[in-house]
Amino acid sequence: MTANEAVDARVRRRLRELRGEQGLTLQQVAERANIDVSTLSRLESGKRRLALDHLPGLAAALGVKADDLLGSAPPPDPRVRAKPLKMGAMTAWPLTSRGGAGGLQAFKLLVPFDGAEPPDELPVHEGHDWIYVLSGRLRLVLGEKDFVIEPGEAVEFSTWTPHWFGAVDGPVELIGIFGPQGQRLHVHG
Repeated sequence: MTANEAVDARVRRRLRELRGEQGLTLQQVAERANIDVSTLSRLESGKRRLALDHLPGLAAALGVKADDLLGSAPPPDPRVRAKPLKMGAMTAWPLTSRGGAGGLQAFKLLVPFDGAEPPDELPVHEGHDWIYVLSGRLRLVLGEKDFVIEPGEAVEFSTWTPHWFGAVDGPVELIGIFGPQGQRLHVHG
């Protein structure tokens, strides 16, 4: 592979990436770049060689510099920057972005001590929950059993088992991993 072929392949890839990121069609970019849509399609697919005079128009059509078409895509920012969620008295900080593996979402939760008691009918739903207590003491009711989970302890359970959790004698910080069903119940409601 020659240096020109490598540049050509890189520009084709960046054209597709930038067009996709911006949700633009071939037609829209072609009109903005003042080239024929079939020419743009052939450029992207590699059926036509890229000419240097195409770069300024394509870059302008995508709102980037020509250098952005010649380089690699910058790596995405890996930090999760979601805002905390309030659910009644609890606060949840998302630790994963939406669409995690298998729909699983991780949260740091602050469960305040508010004297809450489990409801008469404990919730049941599809899924599996995993909880790790960072600080405080967590009361976990699973079916007929009542547990106190201490800092440094983890629990995991099927959410088909009736369940509820709350703070024992002070605020509790925990990390929780919930599937989509548990996330809706624990984090959104």
